[in-house]
Amino acid sequence: QVQLVESGGGLVQAGGSLRLSCAASGRSFRSYSAAWFRRAPGKQRELVAEISWTGAAPVYADSVKGRFTIVRDNAKRTLNLEMNDVRLDDEAVYYCAAQKIGAQYHYWGQGTQVTVAS
Repeated sequence: QVQLVESGGGLVQAGGSLRLSCAASGRSFRSYSAAWFRRAPGKQRELVAEISWTGAAPVYADSVKGRFTIVRDNAKRTLNLEMNDVRLDDEAVYYCAAQKIGAQYHYWGQGTQVTVAS
C-alpha cells in the first residue's frame, strides 16, 4: 500500500517558478513508475510528466518540455516537479501518481492547486 501526499502548490506569477513535492509512504514506492498529472477547470486530466522507478528516461507532455523537470529520490520516497517559466495555462490541480499498471496509475494523491497570476 502506498499513500501519496502532495505539497508546494500555491500562487505563482506568470514566468515564475514553483516546486511541487509528493511524499510517499510505503517502501514499494521505490519500485514503481511515478508521474505528475494535472486537471484544469473544464478540461480532462492530462499527464504532465512521468518517470521510471530508476529515475531514468523521464517523459514530458509537449506543453511543458523544457520548462518542467520531474525528479525522484527513492531513498527519501519523494517525487518532485520543478516548474519554471510558468504560464497561465499551467493553472490546474496537480496530482502525484504511482505504480503504472498497463496504461493506468494505481495510487493517487489528493492534489495540490497551482494558480498562475498574470
